[in-house]
Amino acid sequence: METIKTDKAPAAIGPYVQAVKTGNLLFCSGQIPLKADGSLVTGEVKDEAKQVMENLKEVLAAAGTSFEKAVKCTIYLVNIADFAAVNEVYGSYFTGEHKPARVTVAVAALPKGAKVEIDCVAEV
Repeated sequence: METIKTDKAPAAIGPYVQAVKTGNLLFCSGQIPLKADGSLVTGEVKDEAKQVMENLKEVLAAAGTSFEKAVKCTIYLVNIADFAAVNEVYGSYFTGEHKPARVTVAVAALPKGAKVEIDCVAEV
């Protein structure tokens, strides 16, 4: 196994890593809308979702892969009414024919008061 780390995405805020590569798979930890400096993006859920996807893009790139190789994503929403707005942002990162499998889950709360968190599994 190999730990993946990049300064272009926020550092882990707990006892975990940004991603772990094992074999030809990369398991990315859930990202919330933190900037690389650790500050939280607040405001509209679309703004949060964009930051989350940018964070995942940087972690994937650090491992030498991209959203084009994503196998599965999970989206966690504090308010399921945000589904359409987050889906619009999320979908803009998967513009080719390939789309990963996905689950969306409503949760009671997320770290740091975030409205959205997304994790990803990808091939490397």
